[in-house]
Amino acid sequence: MTSEQPFKIAIPDDALALLKRKLDDTRLPDEVNAAEWACGAPLADIRRLVSRWKDGYDWRTHERKLNALPMFTRIIAVDGFGELNVHYVHEKSAAKGAIPLLFVHGWPGSFLEVTKVLPLLTSASADHPSFHVVAPSLPGYAWSEGVVEKGFHAKYYAELFNKLVISLGYTEYVTQGGDWGHVLTLTTASLYGPKHVKASHTNLPMCEPPKFFKNPIVLLKCLITSFTPREREAAAHSQNFFKDGMGYFAEQTTKPQTIGFSLADSPVGLLAWIYEKLVAYTDAYPWTDDEVLTWISIYWFSRAGPAASVRIYYELALSGELIVFPKTTVPVGLSFFPKELARFPKPLLRSKGKIVFESEHEAGGHFAAYEQPEALVGDLRKMFGRSGPAAGVVSGCTGY
Repeated sequence: MTSEQPFKIAIPDDALALLKRKLDDTRLPDEVNAAEWACGAPLADIRRLVSRWKDGYDWRTHERKLNALPMFTRIIAVDGFGELNVHYVHEKSAAKGAIPLLFVHGWPGSFLEVTKVLPLLTSASADHPSFHVVAPSLPGYAWSEGVVEKGFHAKYYAELFNKLVISLGYTEYVTQGGDWGHVLTLTTASLYGPKHVKASHTNLPMCEPPKFFKNPIVLLKCLITSFTPREREAAAHSQNFFKDGMGYFAEQTTKPQTIGFSLADSPVGLLAWIYEKLVAYTDAYPWTDDEVLTWISIYWFSRAGPAASVRIYYELALSGELIVFPKTTVPVGLSFFPKELARFPKPLLRSKGKIVFESEHEAGGHFAAYEQPEALVGDLRKMFGRSGPAAGVVSGCTGY
């Protein structure tokens, strides 16, 4: 592993000019009358965003804001895949006993999701634990190098994460993840805990349904449990997502290259593909146009190109690691947000590991760290605080 290199985003002027030309040449489709969101991203929204992206949005302003983050790159060797140059945010707390925390994003997110929780997590206080935060960009996302060889699935992400965190001087650490971060951080805990990974927290706890002959007691508990009104509402929300919201999932798990041509060549295609998810996956989050365009621009200007980001679906589908709860012996915390894509029965989730912490929230969706940063950080503080169920799991790092 090479030494850490400070990183600043510096998109070339000709890349900005190319984006402008492509936006100038946009050909928008028509739409069904009064379709609103029923058929996907509405024409009026995309037309407005394209206009703003082309003539009002200033990438350089947002580039400067992003460059205020402590960003770095480092080359990590992954078994069978050679060396990968990884981009990450790494911010230390002033607290002497701060807990090392690996924060992992998913699709259609990026390292941008850590920005709101970063100052909260690293804040030093006698009243709550503090964390040293490491937030990598997944390979093929933002400015991490992409993987072009077949077979890069969860265990290789875990290897990369573990080597990265150890290279920064943290031989013991805890993890937090949503979306793909759920699968990848729990896989990391499964493979590298409890020696290195001491505990894990997720805001998208998900798992495969139980099989009767393998888990009859768990299945029976799910069947006889009396669900609360909130849990029934969550179940209905989940059923609606599985019925009407999985089109992208089918494409990206089977033919990622086909959609990749559109994502790589058409900024408007990329915008519509992801904007739909930003709105649909959140709990009435008040997106500004510039927030959306910064989110999309990170994909458009990414080192490997936007198509690289969806390959994780294909590789994890082949390996059977899609909707799973990887087994681990370390303490696990679960946070439930009402507008998360899917909610799974708690008896089933509790059967999957050493669940030591659970928290229900009144608001929030899929991008918890971005939508409800105080709530998510509050859960981590409770889980790892002095009286928390995972207090003191990292040797010599109480959080204070």
